[in-house]
Amino acid sequence: MITPKQRAALRAEAHHVQPTVHLGQQGMTPTLLQTLDDMLRTRELVKIAVSRNAELGARDAADALARATDADVVQVIGRKVTLYRENPALEKPAGEPPPWRMARE
Repeated sequence: MITPKQRAALRAEAHHVQPTVHLGQQGMTPTLLQTLDDMLRTRELVKIAVSRNAELGARDAADALARATDADVVQVIGRKVTLYRENPALEKPAGEPPPWRMARE
């Protein structure tokens, strides 16, 4: 569980992150969950776009995806959901940007 202070910092970081996972009308398929799990493992902070045709609303999808991947919901804005899951095994050299920033450079 992340603290409110950590959530606020992650919301600021998430502003610049592009959606990398898209939840469509097929819903939460095993493939989508595996992709999301892989993204959380390598980037920790992931933004998801929820389609208008999705069977779940953005808030419900955020809660369901967070439970399925053992992640924390950082924010839900419109149809965009941001999840965070810390990976202690991920190498984070001091002075280097976090993994979600490195992914967009």
